[in-house]
Amino acid sequence: MDVIEYTPTRDQYAYTFGGAAPAMRVAPGTALRLWSDDAFGGVLRTTDDLSSAKVDLRFVNPQTGPFYVEGAEPGDTLVLHLAALEPARDWGASAAIPFFGGMTSTDRVVTLQDPLADTTWIYELDRDRNTVAFAARHSDHRIELPVAPMLGTVGVAPAGGEVRSSLVPDRFGGNMDTPQMRAGTTVFLGVNVEGALFSVGDGHYRQGEGEACGTAVEGAMTTTLIVDLVKGGAPGWPRLEDDSHWMTVGSSRPMEDSWRIGNAELVHWVAELYGLHTMDAYQLCSQIAEVPVANVVDANYSVVVKAAKSLLPAADAFGGIHADLRARAATI
Repeated sequence: MDVIEYTPTRDQYAYTFGGAAPAMRVAPGTALRLWSDDAFGGVLRTTDDLSSAKVDLRFVNPQTGPFYVEGAEPGDTLVLHLAALEPARDWGASAAIPFFGGMTSTDRVVTLQDPLADTTWIYELDRDRNTVAFAARHSDHRIELPVAPMLGTVGVAPAGGEVRSSLVPDRFGGNMDTPQMRAGTTVFLGVNVEGALFSVGDGHYRQGEGEACGTAVEGAMTTTLIVDLVKGGAPGWPRLEDDSHWMTVGSSRPMEDSWRIGNAELVHWVAELYGLHTMDAYQLCSQIAEVPVANVVDANYSVVVKAAKSLLPAADAFGGIHADLRARAATI
C-alpha cells in the first residue's frame, strides 16, 4: 500500500482546530506517514530548560495538518485508523508548569497557594529495550518504563465556524489525551465542515491515565494512519474501536459531565450495534463498562467509557471498517 509522507516546517504548524488552511488534500483510502513535534515544540531539551522561560501556552500542541478529505461533508463520519506510532526522537520531556496541572492551583481552580516548582524531567529513550528512563530530580532514583506511544490530539474542525485551541478536547475530538489513542485503534469523528479538516499531534511516549501533572512523556512522533470516510452516520462525540473494545469519549467540566457524555454515547452505540432498547442497553452497559480517566488537566476533562467485545456477541460498527483497515494496515 502506497504511503504519502508529510513533515511540516515550523511555520506550517497549526495550533487550533478550525481556522487553519488545509496543508494537503487527501482521498479516502489514503495512507499517510506524518511527523509531529512534541507539545512544547521541542524547546525543553535539558532539565535546565524551564517552561516559564521556554514555553508559551498559546503555542503548545503544534498540530500536523489540517488535511482536507475529499468528499467529506457535514454529517459524515471521518475514519482514521492508527497503523503505527514511532518515537521520532531519542528523548522525551515532561514538566510541572506553573499554574497548570491536576494537583496545583490553575487559572480555573484558583487558590491562594503558590504554584508548584517549575521543573523539567528528560526521559531518555532506549530503542533496543523499548523503554524510557524516569530520572528523579531530587534523588538518584532511575526507573526504566516501557514505551507506550499514543497521540494526545486527534480532531476535526468544529461546527459553526468555531476555532478552538489545540489544548481543548470537545465534540470534535482534540486534546483528549487518552492512552487508548494508540496503534491498532480506529477513530470515528463526526464531520462538521466540508473536507473534515483533521489534524494530529501531541505525541506521548507514555502517559498514565489522567495525565495528572498536565504533561506526559512528550515527544516528537511519526504516525502512520489510513484515512477513510463513511457517508452519513456522524457520531455526536468521538468513538474508538480496537480489537478488544468499543469506546466513547466525553469531554466537559465538571468531570461527572464527561462521564455522563461518555456513558450516554456508549449506551446509544451498544443499542445500535445489537438492536437493543435504550433502557436495556443502559442496564447492560452498567454491568460491563470500564471508565478510565483520560485527562484532568485540559480546558475540559476527558473520560473514556469502554465495553469489552469479549463480553458481547460479535458485531460490526460502520460496516466492519475497523477490521478492513486493520487488514489494509498490514500491507503498509
